Amino acid sequence: MNQPAGDQQVDQEVELVPEDELSDENGVETQSLASSTTSLSDSIRDYVFENGRTYHRYKEGKYNMPNDERENDRMDMQHHMFLMTLGGRLGISPPCQPGAQVQRALDVGTGTGIWAIQYAEDHPEAEVYGVDLSPTQPDFVVPNVKFEIDDIEEEWTYSQPFDYIHCRFMTSSISTWKEYLTNCYDNLSPGGYIELQEAEMDPQADDGSFPPDCALVRFAILLKEAAAKFGRVFIEPPKLKPLMAEVGFEDVTLVRYKWPINDWPKDPRWKELGAWNLENNLGAAESLAMAPLTRAHEWSRAEVEVFLEEVRQDLRNRAIHGYFPLYFIYGRKPL
Repeated sequence: MNQPAGDQQVDQEVELVPEDELSDENGVETQSLASSTTSLSDSIRDYVFENGRTYHRYKEGKYNMPNDERENDRMDMQHHMFLMTLGGRLGISPPCQPGAQVQRALDVGTGTGIWAIQYAEDHPEAEVYGVDLSPTQPDFVVPNVKFEIDDIEEEWTYSQPFDYIHCRFMTSSISTWKEYLTNCYDNLSPGGYIELQEAEMDPQADDGSFPPDCALVRFAILLKEAAAKFGRVFIEPPKLKPLMAEVGFEDVTLVRYKWPINDWPKDPRWKELGAWNLENNLGAAESLAMAPLTRAHEWSRAEVEVFLEEVRQDLRNRAIHGYFPLYFIYGRKPL
């Protein structure tokens, strides 16, 4: 659990070094270009309240993360961490490079819509679409962004192809990745790009500094077991690279970063990112665990909360030089 698994087909990655010593108008579409999109009726806007959190009503139970204000604020903070990681860029593929011209872009699993809105602001020439199961996007946005409430595992019937499809943190939300990637391929223009931004569920430590029976390691095991019961496993992101090539994408590139679990790294850049990630994960722990542990493992809310205190202790432990591998994988549809 402490070391990366097998041949990760990594084209580029960063290294972390610990410190020498420790010290303490309405932007939501009511009609989609896709036939499966549902209008935003009262039932779609309604939420499921469970164990102190709210979850999406549309396709209820398909996604196990909450959609309440606490989670939305955390997701926006997490977006800032992506910007910190990439030096302010929204991705690493050519459509995110300065001067890129894009006509149509799709943000899958758009969440609060923060990525789609920023991409639309940076690319006023583009039509940007964001799709999600939850209507958590703002009501008023720049005119070239539209949000849709849809299930991307249903048939895609968009009237026009996209030049760029962006997908972030969708592992455990997709039941059949080959089918999903095929849909992306079929809905891209020739020469168009897909970019996946995914994290490994298992925390890692290059120096083996996880203590025996580490709660953070057990946390990952329990979540993966729950995801398997739901039929949406946490796929290891490096496996997506050959799968993209199998579907037909060319020039598939994988870049690996490391998000420290706290501020243990010596390098100021990664130290600051680790401090942000600690705050992120202290909130994400409940978001990730409450529904899976109560629904799949049949724990009580109180049992989950007690366990999460152990997890948070590990997250704060600067003697653990842990990190979560973060992968950016992109490929191009042939001309």
